[in-house]
Amino acid sequence: MTLTLTRTHWFSIAAVVLALLFAGAATVASAGGDGHSGGHGGTAGAAAAPAAGSADAGFARDMAVHHQQAVEMSFIVRDRTQDEEVRRLAYDIANTQANQRGMLLGWLDLWGLPKVDPGAEPMAWMAHGDGGHAAHGAQRPGTGAVMPGMATRAELDRLAKASGKRAEVLFLQLMTDHHKGGVAMAEGCADLCTVSQEKALAQGMADAQQSEMDLMADLLRKRGAAPRA
Repeated sequence: MTLTLTRTHWFSIAAVVLALLFAGAATVASAGGDGHSGGHGGTAGAAAAPAAGSADAGFARDMAVHHQQAVEMSFIVRDRTQDEEVRRLAYDIANTQANQRGMLLGWLDLWGLPKVDPGAEPMAWMAHGDGGHAAHGAQRPGTGAVMPGMATRAELDRLAKASGKRAEVLFLQLMTDHHKGGVAMAEGCADLCTVSQEKALAQGMADAQQSEMDLMADLLRKRGAAPRA
């Protein structure tokens, strides 16, 4: 099957690419500071880099993967519905999470750490604190999902085949699950990470995604549906 990219889809891709470029520049500026150890944004780059097995590195790697799926789901639903509320939400999620993903990967580069660690289990960094129990609890047992809240390949395929109201409801339910896992992970980093900029970013993620879950619950009610248990 040949995939036809709509004009809207191309605009969305361009916006996300620009977001990543700006995120990379912002990451270097904030993490590297102005070259002085006392610079306002210099702690991520000027301080000793986190260890490969630290919560800082683990969160950056895992949340980058988690965010990538949110971007993927958002692009899928934008082509499966004409509802402006859902399409606007999908665009906001894709743009925001692509931007944040660029920051997380940029920090790993600055720390001289690999973006993928084949020897580390997903979410292993959360075992250092009680937040790990919350994050693992957000994962639906028996789904085969890689990390808490993430959709399975079968669920993504169902979303890609749905349309109209059915696609809207499935997207909102999947993204609510996704955000629940993301909030647990972000709160874990806010508690366990040591790099101040990353802790602040993680707390901002948790707050924003909780707000979006409230919005998605309202959108589901308008469609006679509810978040999955």
